[in-house]
Amino acid sequence: MKKSIACIAYDNGKVLIALRNPTGQMGNRWEFPGGKVEDGEDEKVSIIREMSEEFGITVEVLNKITTGSFTHNDKKSLLEVYQIKLPHDGMKQKYVLTEHQDYKWVDINDIPCDNFVDSDLSIYPEVKKYIENLK
Repeated sequence: MKKSIACIAYDNGKVLIALRNPTGQMGNRWEFPGGKVEDGEDEKVSIIREMSEEFGITVEVLNKITTGSFTHNDKKSLLEVYQIKLPHDGMKQKYVLTEHQDYKWVDINDIPCDNFVDSDLSIYPEVKKYIENLK
């Protein structure tokens, strides 16, 4: 079974979300940053690699939040969800985006208002509960 990771960055009462590039089936939709875990790759190594490739930053992996699953093109995947710590908030010093066209910090309660990818919406209740316990 394929495995993906979702990275939850929480800072100052907000969560980082990113807008996918306009191409592909999930184009122009918001998501938690993350990506695919390569064969033989440790989840934490995958998180560090994905955030470096897609945002140009080195992150610290903190806690595992939950595991979910989703089906995409009739293929089932596990979705491993981790809290990460970013080196900065990307506002004054912008992130270098390669897979996304934009990003923003939002209140966890506002996520269902955005055009969010289905796989991330499936883990949203657990992420919301986790974030609320951090406050």
